[in-house]
Amino acid sequence: MTKLLGISGSLRKNSHNTFLLAAAAKSFGGDYTLADLNLPLYDGDIEENEGIPAAVQTLYDQVQGADAILISTPEYNGNLSGVLKNALDWISRIKPMPMGDKPVAIMSATAGRAGGVMALNSLRLCLTAFQPRLLHGPLVAVAASYAAFNDDGSLKEESYQNAVDGLMEKLKSTI
Repeated sequence: MTKLLGISGSLRKNSHNTFLLAAAAKSFGGDYTLADLNLPLYDGDIEENEGIPAAVQTLYDQVQGADAILISTPEYNGNLSGVLKNALDWISRIKPMPMGDKPVAIMSATAGRAGGVMALNSLRLCLTAFQPRLLHGPLVAVAASYAAFNDDGSLKEESYQNAVDGLMEKLKSTI
């Protein structure tokens, strides 16, 4: 069974990005795991004195073990979330570099009217060092995310669900 790892750039209990990942995972099928990004802030002194924290090693192992990775981020001040950037910084410290040649799809859900397009651009830039097989569409950028989900976490608008389905079909085709 195909292993899909979801990485949400939000720690909120009812995160719209976590809802978006769940909707995508349902469309994708297979074995889905949601990563836990509740990690300490990256600090070279921690790494040097204590080694890689167990939670970071778990995330790295999940990335390494996944057949495909799906990342969803909110947009904070035109960029990906600090939580997501911190996680990427931590796992980049373990060799071999995770995500190398692994299929990765990205998407965003945010309160703004552009749906997080600027966050997706900054995420693409941050992923460059990892050298994944990054998909460049179809674009999934959910605007006004506070009104985009039903109570059960599913997407209200068919156009958003169609974009998610298209991205998941493309991601499956790369495995």
